[in-house]
Amino acid sequence: MALSRLKAGLVVSLFCLLALPAPSNADEPQFRIGTAILGDLKYQPGFKHFDYVNPDAPKGGELKLSDDGTFDTLNPVLLKGNPVSGVGLAFDTLLKHADDEISSSYGLLAEGVSYPDDVSSATFRLRTEAKWADGTPVTPDDVIFSFEKSKELNPFLASYYSHVTRAEKTGDRDVTFSFDVKNNRELPFILGDFPVVSKHWWEGTGPDGKPRDITRTTLEPVMGSGPYKIVSVSPGSTIRYELRGDYWGKNLPVNVGGNNFGAIYYTYYADNDVQFEGFRAGNFDFWQETSASRWATGYDFPAAKDGRVKREEVANPLRASGVMQALMPNMRRDQFKDPRVREALNYAFDFEELNRSIAFNQYTRVNSYFFGTKLASSGLPQGEELNLLNEVKDKVPPEVFTTPYTNPVGGDPQKFRDNLRQAVALFKDAGYVLRGNQMVNAQTGQPFTFEILLNSPFVQKWVVPYTQNLKKIGINASVRIVDPSQYINRLRSFDYDMIWVALGQTLNPGNEQLDFWGSASVNRQGSRNYAGIADPGIDALITKVILAKDVTEKDASTKALDRVLLAHHYVVPLFYRMSVNIAYWDKFERPPQLPEYSLGFPDLWWSKSAAK
Repeated sequence: MALSRLKAGLVVSLFCLLALPAPSNADEPQFRIGTAILGDLKYQPGFKHFDYVNPDAPKGGELKLSDDGTFDTLNPVLLKGNPVSGVGLAFDTLLKHADDEISSSYGLLAEGVSYPDDVSSATFRLRTEAKWADGTPVTPDDVIFSFEKSKELNPFLASYYSHVTRAEKTGDRDVTFSFDVKNNRELPFILGDFPVVSKHWWEGTGPDGKPRDITRTTLEPVMGSGPYKIVSVSPGSTIRYELRGDYWGKNLPVNVGGNNFGAIYYTYYADNDVQFEGFRAGNFDFWQETSASRWATGYDFPAAKDGRVKREEVANPLRASGVMQALMPNMRRDQFKDPRVREALNYAFDFEELNRSIAFNQYTRVNSYFFGTKLASSGLPQGEELNLLNEVKDKVPPEVFTTPYTNPVGGDPQKFRDNLRQAVALFKDAGYVLRGNQMVNAQTGQPFTFEILLNSPFVQKWVVPYTQNLKKIGINASVRIVDPSQYINRLRSFDYDMIWVALGQTLNPGNEQLDFWGSASVNRQGSRNYAGIADPGIDALITKVILAKDVTEKDASTKALDRVLLAHHYVVPLFYRMSVNIAYWDKFERPPQLPEYSLGFPDLWWSKSAAK
């Protein structure tokens, strides 16, 4: 499940929902204020606001942000082109996530949600007060149009909602989604996530007199129902959003204390170093630091020394997320199909040396697709996890039962030499030999070469030493850096040998695993199956993850999936840290206690200038 989380000790109820007062007619559906996948909802009918907000936060002031690369579309549905940052500010969804719960959402456009005991469908009832920015009501037709176009135009959402077969109007304010599986308790939850767009706006005529087309990119400011509106656009360079004084949902419990900035402004930069210089100069207000070396040595400028720029290391956003950051070979390329080759490539990556020389030992090597969470596999499988793996024993690598996954350990010359020898031995087992100074296919004589595709020079300092290590065993690995537009297009069409990826997970994985690793996504352009995985054992375990009936089974099936993914050596694991480094100009205030699982930025922060 993309975007949510788990507290230990919670008991999973059958429906994982809290009810609104029951309707008088027992045959009518029972609508609830929200939905939770794991455990019961924390907030009950009639709640005033989330506990972590400041309900009296002032509105106003301007927040200046940045992004890298460029943009060429404001269309929030279409997966084509380079979408602009922040466009979600202009659009509401059916539900809104709570940041102090693992996997809970409460009504936003929808005042309630209902589904039967077997979870074969879900019905959302829209609020009567929900309005578009032009004052017209948000209708079931808008929701159906948005859902159908999302599945049609966004390959990820097509996979994410693959078990949702139909959306239909079942009342004046009701939309019912039908499922082709039963007891998939995640489906009602994730249906709250897609952006709801205006059917009548998209089927209308633009300022140029031509009909609008949701299947194409656009730079026309798109009308939404959300708290902000797009007021100015400089294509590829800047965009400005302003808070709507007439926003219909400003007083909803899920919105109280949020949406506090009067305006939010994005500026785009082509280079990460230039972008950081823009932050130092005060051209924008907030910076999330991803460079360990810069965090250690790059904040010696006057504003950081005298307190005008504040720095923090915050664990909240990562408490319920796991990350696999890795170099990922594309198995659609023949040279990467053999798992021994992929394992050998890991032996050439000397993490310990790079962590010391580049990152001031701030990172930890990733050893799980759910790194940093309780869902990460370790040791040998036991209990329920072992039982699940035995059910697919003929479809998974035998070493998952006998050999715990570990990364090679380097850091000194002897260990590094031993690792390279092991890499050469694995290549030999896979049918390659060293001839002179080249690793070649023993039968064809074809040299083993590949290209690592990057979208920024920022991580080149990690990748170039890796290519130098590979050269010592006869492998010519080159690095190519392309602009973000080209990178996105090549990623969507799987036109690469190897890429750098960071795949985020949650404590409640589910339908998104189909898009990451499922056979059905391997040839679907735009999916996130970047490795090219099509494996019956993994497909079987994904199904077990999605249909797990309780927390115990969910945890066990996820660990089993993690273990099998690792055993196939699909990636060269990189590194991560379990806190987020942020720096910001001292222009803001925020609630004294951040939500358990989020920075709350920018939604819950506010401008000091607005408080005056």
